[in-house]
Amino acid sequence: MNVRYGFNATLTAKPGMGDRLVDLLSTGLDEGKPAASEHCVVYLVCRSASDPDVVHVTEGWTSEEDHHRIFAGEAAQAIVSQVQDLVAAQSPYTDYVPVAGKAF
Repeated sequence: MNVRYGFNATLTAKPGMGDRLVDLLSTGLDEGKPAASEHCVVYLVCRSASDPDVVHVTEGWTSEEDHHRIFAGEAAQAIVSQVQDLVAAQSPYTDYVPVAGKAF
């Protein structure tokens, strides 16, 4: 499947909560969770090399509609609710339409 819609988010966890934030975001890959969907073709959770409380998330989806539909579901909203408790700050949401690249 091709990525036709994606986004980046940078989240700054409350001090010392970076590990918990990474663990929580990683559950998005569990069966029944949003990133396990066939429509989510890229799901990367990355940590800043210089600050363990800064976490970057990159997602690539088959379509914007698929992303919004799945993100509105109960499983995704449960993760969002828990993430909000761990986050001190986040960058503006950056969506995009991929034009070239590679993902497995």
